[in-house]
Amino acid sequence: QSAWIRYDDDKAKEVYERRKAAELGSKLHEWAKATIDLGIKQPKSNKTLYAYVNDAIGFKMSTEVVLYYSDRFFGTADAISFRKNPKTGRHILRIHDLKTGVVGDPDKHFEQLKVYAALFCLEYKFKPNEIDIVLGVYKKDEVAFCEPDPLEIVEIINKIVHLDKLLLKIDNEEV
Repeated sequence: QSAWIRYDDDKAKEVYERRKAAELGSKLHEWAKATIDLGIKQPKSNKTLYAYVNDAIGFKMSTEVVLYYSDRFFGTADAISFRKNPKTGRHILRIHDLKTGVVGDPDKHFEQLKVYAALFCLEYKFKPNEIDIVLGVYKKDEVAFCEPDPLEIVEIINKIVHLDKLLLKIDNEEV
């Protein structure tokens, strides 16, 4: 890339630090995946990484799962499980996301996880109001959970289906 020729010192440092943080984030995700897959519990701690690993093991979650609706609409969940709740008899979709980089808007993190929930429902043919959904974001030694309204997930599903049809139509017109 040639964009660097326009960078002043501050911009060069910012880009470099962002790249290094992304590399570290990738390594931490790889470590967490391996640790979860091996079932190696970590010491009880408020540290984001340990809480994420321990919760994923405790909830018997699968790691780095691709959720696929189409070539245009897909994503990879850091950790996901879908199990029947013995207390209620309803299924629970649980999706956790590990954030290791710069902390952004928490609502944006949950928005991403809501999209993953919509993709799960589309791929596996579940209606959001027929299951319970719990989303968790692990960042900066904090854990936040959200139980989205099923109607929010339905709106995202409808948007995905609509946009996928629209883009497919555009692709077919160009041929």
